[in-house]
Amino acid sequence: MANTITRTTLSAEAAKKMIAAAEAKAEEMKRTMVISICDEGGNLKAFSRMDGAPLLSIQLAQDKAWTSVSYGVSTDQWFEFIKNDPPLLHGIVNTPRLVVFGGGFPIKIEKQLVGGIGVSGGHWKEDMEVAQAGLKALAG
Repeated sequence: MANTITRTTLSAEAAKKMIAAAEAKAEEMKRTMVISICDEGGNLKAFSRMDGAPLLSIQLAQDKAWTSVSYGVSTDQWFEFIKNDPPLLHGIVNTPRLVVFGGGFPIKIEKQLVGGIGVSGGHWKEDMEVAQAGLKALAG
């Protein structure tokens, strides 16, 4: 049995590229957003608060990135999972940092979870669109 494992990690350069692509999409949509990228451990890797982005969005973007890397699923999938389960619906939403609406996605490289991206500042559907632009930059 091995005593260590080898992991793929997201580089700072890749995280900055994702931020730039997400900002470009937000500008195209005429929105001011907060974009947050965390590593596989949920630690902040890259961050941008566009001029005029809402103050509340600073924490929300970070929490969306954290939520998505914590379970390896997008934040919008959470509500579908819990909506018909009253104990879970009323219990898990009290978990600090957990976000159960769109705007956060896991970042995967060759199917390996390496981080999360979270966006806040618009409607959650707009946040999702901006986050997906960041993900596409990594793939491209």
